[in-house]
Amino acid sequence: MRKIPNNGNLKMTKVVYPLGLFICLFIYVAYIKWHWASATQAFFSITEVASGARRGHQAHSAPGTAAHGHEVFYGIMFDAGSTGTRVHIFQFNQQPGETPTLTHETFKALKPGLSAYADDVEKSTSGIQELLDVAKQDVPFDFWKATPLVLKATAGLRLLPGEKAQKLLQKVKEVFKASPFLVGDDCVSIMNGTDEGVSAWITVNFLTGSLKTPGRSSVGMLDLGGGSTQITFLPRVEDTLQTSPPGYLTSLQMFNRTYKLYSYSYLGLGLMSARLAILGGIEGKPAEDGKELVSPCLSPGFTGEWEHAEITYRISGQKAAVNLHELCASRVSEILRNKVHRTEEVKDVDFYAFSYYYDLAANVGLIDAEKGGSLVVGDFDIAAKYVCRTAETRLQGNPFLCMDLTYISLLLQEFGFPENKMLKLTRKINDVETSWALGAIFHYIDSLSRQKSPAL
Repeated sequence: MRKIPNNGNLKMTKVVYPLGLFICLFIYVAYIKWHWASATQAFFSITEVASGARRGHQAHSAPGTAAHGHEVFYGIMFDAGSTGTRVHIFQFNQQPGETPTLTHETFKALKPGLSAYADDVEKSTSGIQELLDVAKQDVPFDFWKATPLVLKATAGLRLLPGEKAQKLLQKVKEVFKASPFLVGDDCVSIMNGTDEGVSAWITVNFLTGSLKTPGRSSVGMLDLGGGSTQITFLPRVEDTLQTSPPGYLTSLQMFNRTYKLYSYSYLGLGLMSARLAILGGIEGKPAEDGKELVSPCLSPGFTGEWEHAEITYRISGQKAAVNLHELCASRVSEILRNKVHRTEEVKDVDFYAFSYYYDLAANVGLIDAEKGGSLVVGDFDIAAKYVCRTAETRLQGNPFLCMDLTYISLLLQEFGFPENKMLKLTRKINDVETSWALGAIFHYIDSLSRQKSPAL
């Protein structure tokens, strides 16, 4: 008997099969969409992280941007001295609300000094441009327009006739204006002695951390150059402020604080100028009729020539002199008499000493020639007595050593330093040169900042 087909089951199969296929397709599409969405989200997450990393990297390169909470900025200082022109390129890092820190310094020097081009100012431009090229290589391109460029001249230009000095400065200013850096109307100037002392004080106290920590004791600064000598410290005793002569106190604004400093520069009491005075010569003038300058500070058997400020002098020791140190000290005391202001507070302030203080101490082994060191003021006197006593047997050495050490010893005593006062002599603090240039550019940048954000 033949079966009759079940049309109901057949219809059901025709419906279920496409439906199952549709459901599978739907699930597949849903899976694909979910997978794509996840992949897309992952892609954008990676992109966001990458772009964030790029933004973070760019923050180190773009001036005025905070990256990881800190800001990077630069400053360029040209030091136009008597023997050469030097460029210092400083990189700073600053956390919000904190004192900046120095993270890098680039330095290059060229000879001769700017003053050598006094009669042909055009020749001065090539050296300035060469040092500017060093700055361009060191400062990232994005920072150029925001990086201040400054030149300060010291003794070399101070000694030039005013008109010649101004022509040189104007030529430098023209070269600066053509550069891509931030150049103000006060970008070139001749530095006075007090500014030099204050800038050196800023440098030392910045590098020792005294400026970073309010209330921390600051240190004093002694600098002995060729033509002048400076002393700068922050008085803590009211009597110092009340008894200081006019011109010995100066106000300094840094990091929203005001410092009233004792600072003075003694022109003519630098080591080379003092030598000339001790010899009996006059600054800027040859000896009358070319006669010999005789000094009790030179060995009795010594005769020779000495050049100072482009003038050559014939010099010799005093014949039949006995007790060289005593005679020399008497002569030096005459030169220093009533020239130096003495203040009692120097006994209680820690001082750093630089330049010829360092050089002379290293010369006679009081400190390490490379690392520097500490000594007491009386060590200069002990060294002076020894060198003066043995001067006749060391004619081939430095003929001025007896004179120079005696001068330094008595100069420090005139300032008010007792013989047991400790001084720190160094060329570097934390591997950074203790030059006035750092303090000067730091003060300049700080003043620019105050101009942009005046106190309300």
